[in-house]
Amino acid sequence: MLQLPDSPPSMKMSVSVDESYELCRQLIVKYSTTFYIGTLLINKQKRPAIWAIYAWCRRTDELVDGPASAMTTPETLELWEQQLESIFAERPVDNFDVALVDTLQRFPIKIQPFRDMIAGQRMDLYRSRYETFEELYLYCYRVAGTVGLMSTAVMGVETSTNIAPWNPCQQPYIPTEEAITLGIANQLTNILRDVGEDARRGRIYIPLKDLAQFNYTEQDLLQGVVDERWRSLMRFQIQRARQFYTKAEKGIRYLSADARLPVWASLMHYSQILNVIERNDYNVFNQRAYVPQLQKLRSLPVAWLRSQVL
Repeated sequence: MLQLPDSPPSMKMSVSVDESYELCRQLIVKYSTTFYIGTLLINKQKRPAIWAIYAWCRRTDELVDGPASAMTTPETLELWEQQLESIFAERPVDNFDVALVDTLQRFPIKIQPFRDMIAGQRMDLYRSRYETFEELYLYCYRVAGTVGLMSTAVMGVETSTNIAPWNPCQQPYIPTEEAITLGIANQLTNILRDVGEDARRGRIYIPLKDLAQFNYTEQDLLQGVVDERWRSLMRFQIQRARQFYTKAEKGIRYLSADARLPVWASLMHYSQILNVIERNDYNVFNQRAYVPQLQKLRSLPVAWLRSQVL
């Protein structure tokens, strides 16, 4: 269980800021080489901040989904939220926190998205089913839409072309909703990719109302039944996820010029998982859908072109 030190945390740090960022980078490489490669497309000044945010999000997720998740209690998450508040007060508790404190000093990120993500982890402690999509949407916002909010604060928005010349006092448009939408699209994709893995843990994230609409039962899902009912249900889920990606695309042009390519690349790579699910005949119980690295590399020129003209 997490424990907060009694003495001032900042006095106990054993790493420099640069060393802390390196710890965050190593964590990304360990858990997501694909994401790490994607961060290399980000401006060098902004890249470490994304590493720090990812590291915090990953560590938060591990509390509920990691190897030691069986030991996680509501009190664990309460202590984690206290540690978050300490970070925002510029008092890092552990070596990873040092990088996030530095990131928060350089970029104006609010604490609420971080709190909301912890609230999403609390949902996983208590819930293994969602009756409606509206309920699932709240979960997706908390565990993934929040990442969009955190990242947008680092990526920045374009100010030179984002304001009408006849209204110089106008505030630049910040694509907040689109950032949230991209996070939700990614989470919906995760849910569809991981149906089998989640089922083995007794979790069903596809709304029960959707299952009923296609006359497909919880027992069918837990047994991994792939038939026309399941295929129709998955087509419906994939179409919904793609609608979120389409909405998210409209916000990329408002980002800083140096942020558009990595965001386009990330969106394209993640949405391609849906194509793989289709090619696998919707069998997400025995086949994990993944996009080969070569295919991701081949899509980069298209992502670059979109970042220039869309």
